[in-house]
Amino acid sequence: MMFVPGNNPGMMADAHIYGPDSIMLDLEDSVTMAEKDAARLLVYNALKTIDYGTTEMVVRINPLNTPYGKKDVEAMVKAGVHVIRMPKTETAQEVKELEAEILKVETELGRVGETRIMAAIESALGIVNAYEIATASTRMMGIALGAEDYSANLKTNRTPGGAELLLARETIVVAARAAGIACFDTVYSNMDDMETFRKEVELIKTLGFDGKSIINPRQIEIVNSVFTPSEKEITKARAVVAAIKEAQAKGSGVISLNGKMVDRPVVLRAERTIALAVAAGVIDKEEVL
Repeated sequence: MMFVPGNNPGMMADAHIYGPDSIMLDLEDSVTMAEKDAARLLVYNALKTIDYGTTEMVVRINPLNTPYGKKDVEAMVKAGVHVIRMPKTETAQEVKELEAEILKVETELGRVGETRIMAAIESALGIVNAYEIATASTRMMGIALGAEDYSANLKTNRTPGGAELLLARETIVVAARAAGIACFDTVYSNMDDMETFRKEVELIKTLGFDGKSIINPRQIEIVNSVFTPSEKEITKARAVVAAIKEAQAKGSGVISLNGKMVDRPVVLRAERTIALAVAAGVIDKEEVL
């Protein structure tokens, strides 16, 4: 998910050509108070006029308790954005308030239910309430970590190893999995240290995250390479899927592979591997149907 400032028309016009899975146009932190209204209009027009293809389009709005939040919601829903990202989410009530604003605009337009919600968790209170936030709305498609504000709230600093973020990361993954939604890691802003960035991506994949937020197109290839299954992993997963199909064809509830029983966790991991391989374009979906 690549962050793009909402006050930069050139970046908004070109962002999709680099191949991110998701583009997040930002109306919040990257836009000064004096530019809020102009940025909203720019993002609205970008969503209405630029062909982003199949790229998921997300807009980070300003909080609803600012003079800009409700205006952001109205404009983005009218523009047909896929997902509205809530910044600095701390309670389930905040999610419900955003949901009500979205519903009001969608009802006027006659297309209720189109707009999804992503909540960014950026404080200790947000982490404590992560599951309640994740389950506050049926529109909620994912929760994300905002590390800079979270670290400041903890009265600590970001470190290369990320020890200060471990509890938050694990909590967000667990909350997302319990809620049945996606989870996304925070950005890494040091573009001069791509080795540490790769290590961070490897860590968050190990923790169970679905993806990584980025700020530069140069980071896309690294995220994709880490999350894309290896040929060995795909071969193993294919064998498990084939064993599942064979068992189903025989009407058997027992799945075996090379003479060994295949239990449910192995099946789930195989299905996850295949799904990632399909998403990465390594294999065709038709091959595994």
